[in-house]
Amino acid sequence: MSGLNPQQREAIHYLDGPLLVLAGAGSGKTRVITQKIAYLVEDCGFKARNVAAITFTNKAAKEMKERIGKILPKQHADDLQISTFHSLGVRILREEAKALGYKPRFSIFDSADCGGIISEVAQTVDKATLRILQSIISNWKNALVTPEAARHLVRDEHENLAAHAYLSYEATLKAYQAVDFDDLIGLPVKLFSEHPEIADKWQNRLRYLLVDEYQDTNACQYQLLKLLTGVRAQFTAVGDDDQAIYGWRGADIDNLKKLPAEFPALKVIKLEQNYRSTVTILKAANNVIANNEKLFDKKLWSDLGLGEPIHVTACRDNDAEAEGVVMKLQAHRFEHRAHFKDYAILYRSNHQARGFEEYLRDHRIPYLLSGGKSFFDKAEIKDIIAYLRLLTNEDDDPAFIRAATTPKRGIGAATLQVLGTYAGERHISLFQAAFEEGFAQRVQPRQLDPLLEFCQFINRTQERAVREPAHQVLPDLLKAIDYEAFLYDHEEERTAQTRWGNVCEFANWLNKKGELDGKTLIDLTQSIALINMLDKQNDEEVDAVQLSTLHASKGLEYKYVFLVGVEEGILPHRESTDPGKIEEERRLMYVGITRAQRALFISYCERRKQAREFVPCEPSRFIDEMGKEDVRFSGGKQDAPPDKATGSARLDAMKAMLAGNKR
Repeated sequence: MSGLNPQQREAIHYLDGPLLVLAGAGSGKTRVITQKIAYLVEDCGFKARNVAAITFTNKAAKEMKERIGKILPKQHADDLQISTFHSLGVRILREEAKALGYKPRFSIFDSADCGGIISEVAQTVDKATLRILQSIISNWKNALVTPEAARHLVRDEHENLAAHAYLSYEATLKAYQAVDFDDLIGLPVKLFSEHPEIADKWQNRLRYLLVDEYQDTNACQYQLLKLLTGVRAQFTAVGDDDQAIYGWRGADIDNLKKLPAEFPALKVIKLEQNYRSTVTILKAANNVIANNEKLFDKKLWSDLGLGEPIHVTACRDNDAEAEGVVMKLQAHRFEHRAHFKDYAILYRSNHQARGFEEYLRDHRIPYLLSGGKSFFDKAEIKDIIAYLRLLTNEDDDPAFIRAATTPKRGIGAATLQVLGTYAGERHISLFQAAFEEGFAQRVQPRQLDPLLEFCQFINRTQERAVREPAHQVLPDLLKAIDYEAFLYDHEEERTAQTRWGNVCEFANWLNKKGELDGKTLIDLTQSIALINMLDKQNDEEVDAVQLSTLHASKGLEYKYVFLVGVEEGILPHRESTDPGKIEEERRLMYVGITRAQRALFISYCERRKQAREFVPCEPSRFIDEMGKEDVRFSGGKQDAPPDKATGSARLDAMKAMLAGNKR
């Protein structure tokens, strides 16, 4: 407990009822959660298996496990339930599937699978429309709105279409014995509400709950927490109302407001000492957030000294902004002998990254782009996962169709169409339908034979996958379907090489994970949909500049931050300037400012190129709100354009100076 401040210590020791810890940015909340877990297990007589910590990302859960592993004996650390909301939901559903009419080996459909079903039931292939419909249905599910209730909430054309698709979408999922991501929270809520005896069992199993990033919970997650904690209400919720930036994703800041009303015995402890940033950076952050209506009053402070002033630069246009940021970053790095990984360029929207990427590439500066394409989204990985999903649940129709046709094995679209019609009439899965005499009578033997051969191969592999370790079954599967040859037949050599390399990397990763955790291929497949493959790539820290959206940067910190495109219409976003939404945009600015440890550089454009035209821009209102003290302004109309020669000469001089010092 040494090195903790009085508020942190109080939060760890408080066990007299429900507790809300308001943890400001950089105030050491993860340390409080991990130390509290250790305190519960080592000093308070809680069994490790009865303590659960719930986070929002796999990365946060992993970090927490690592930290706990350093302070608790291994057998205790391994018994703890540390997971994301969704992973916890899966565990509950696998165990209690029967009560909801599911098999324990139900499938978890990803966004693409769900999009396919919605496309079918809504009879549209327009990608933009599909994205909107998926988002509307997801938000309804997160707000616990049933398909029947949704019909009365319709406000526009898209919602009308979504409401009509919602009921069929749910029925189709159930027929496939599948759930989507939102169901992983929604179905446990339904389960506990309808079966008090099951709720009771889980309340006794998880006797103390700790919830991280509480401000990001939605209505459904809040209900799940209430049902899990029951009358005992033994929980610690850790959150920050000033960092609630996920309203667009269904997160509901009202969950923070509700706590004191719904739990009258609630104690609130504020963590206001910041261990990350300088006084100057915190003062600007406090000034900005003071313009929001407060749920709980708190003010961050730091004893890390005043630090550098904040630099705000007005740029001629977006091209000049990208060039200026990259030049400044290089010069600053030489001057301060810093690493590339000490720098982050943060922006409001993904499309802003492009210009910065170009200039970083031109100057051979290594960079990482957060929110890039997931390893799981690659076509070759999805192909292999389709086979694994089918081994886990032969009623998984989308997986069946993908596996049966990739690589091609003589099962044509016409055969699948007849199979689909027959399966629909009989209300059974495509896999089951393939074996029925009624279907055999509708197709030619040359259509039936390859189909039955494929299904029998799946059955044989399935028998092995349940018993044998993953590293014995997976290589045989890849060999049997001849996937490598399929890639080389359909792609140029270099592309085929890259894609086969990805498949091998995926297979090695699964094999290793199977050996480490003693799991079969079936066990591993059930958790795949919840594992972000990118986590394993974050293990090795790369020396590279981080490019990230403000949303993706939450929870992270960098020595030096460039916050770019801070203009009206971008931050705040043009669709979020009405009073209801502006507060969330302000919290986004606050998150951006508080990522910086030592120095913060802010830039905006006087005009921005859109299509072929330049559009005039205004600096964001948030720049004014930071205050003028300790802020240095430069650039803009009154300044002469930067002299590239002088900038380059300065850089050359610094390089020479550094080279001299090395000698």
